[in-house]
Amino acid sequence: MARKCEEFIKGLADYIDGDIEPELCDEIEKHIGKCNNCRIMVDTMRQTVSLCREGKEERLPEALERKLTGMLKERWDKKFGHS
Repeated sequence: MARKCEEFIKGLADYIDGDIEPELCDEIEKHIGKCNNCRIMVDTMRQTVSLCREGKEERLPEALERKLTGMLKERWDKKFGHS
């Protein structure tokens, strides 16, 4: 019986890191060879991992950083109360 995409998604991080059994790896590779959605997801995850490993830091625009910081502080205060 063929696996559903949802089953593959659960193990994609391990697949990308090379931390799965060769048989499952082969099965995933066959699936992503036929399933465009899963192939796009794997490619996107690989790019994300690659970018994170490069470690290049990019500054957010000041206005965006202020807005994001304010939003996170507001949510923190709402959930945990004022410190």
